[in-house]
Amino acid sequence: MKTYDGPATLTDTQVIEFCKKGFIMLEGVVPDVANRKAAEYLKQDTHYEPSGILEQEWFQEHVVSNPQAIGAVRSLLGAGLGMPIIMSNHRVECPAPAQGWHRDGGSKYGPEVDSLQVFYLPEDCPREMGPTALLPGSHFLYAPSNYMGHYGNIQGAYYAAVPAGSIFITIYSIWHRRSKSTGKGIRNLLKYNYWRNTPPVRDWVCEPGFDPEKARFDTGHPTFRVQFRDAVDAAQMYFWLCGRLDVFDFRGGQAWPIGQTASRIIDKPWGFPENGLYAASSGRHVWKK
Repeated sequence: MKTYDGPATLTDTQVIEFCKKGFIMLEGVVPDVANRKAAEYLKQDTHYEPSGILEQEWFQEHVVSNPQAIGAVRSLLGAGLGMPIIMSNHRVECPAPAQGWHRDGGSKYGPEVDSLQVFYLPEDCPREMGPTALLPGSHFLYAPSNYMGHYGNIQGAYYAAVPAGSIFITIYSIWHRRSKSTGKGIRNLLKYNYWRNTPPVRDWVCEPGFDPEKARFDTGHPTFRVQFRDAVDAAQMYFWLCGRLDVFDFRGGQAWPIGQTASRIIDKPWGFPENGLYAASSGRHVWKK
């Protein structure tokens, strides 16, 4: 199995935004020549699993190992991450009705980030071509697909109406669906996974003077959650990614990280680690491969 051990590119702020939203969008990062090759390849291989494209050197270089995309993936999955082994293509002939909201089979729930699901669009995907809709923060919102498919348009959903060569990186369990398309033609959407092989540690781009105690972990309106739960879950995921779940201690009520959302707090909020988040680990939290 192939692995990757290059540089991480995300900052603390970007990692926290990922924890909050559950996805990162990188618009137009794949060069046009690779997009054209991918589109041509998919005209020849119309199977829903065109995994042979993973064996193409140009695809490995410009898509799977795209510097901006793999740098973000490396930031979230750590050194020696596992590379894709299956390629799926959500090939749709437009126009087509909207798909039901769902989370893919195999989803896990909790603060752990042991895999990432990534999408690549080799062609422009405007709203009339039915772009993927993502529900920010829904990676923490548990619901079986048969309990969520009936929802229609949801306020606050993000539509991946982006140019050719765009890649978006998601937490596997995020709610998503194909939106309604009114245009004509074929829409290709390639989907593949990466995996963690090493324990979580804060080895992305560490911002000088960054203070996680003062960071905002709430996602803002709408959250689709019980009040304040979005901030608690995002903070817990950030602690896990730092390898410090052992010191995460949400005490309820107005404790950290909820206290950081108050405009007139008069003292440090209770619940943040007394010795700071980035102190040496106690070793009580052990990641299992």
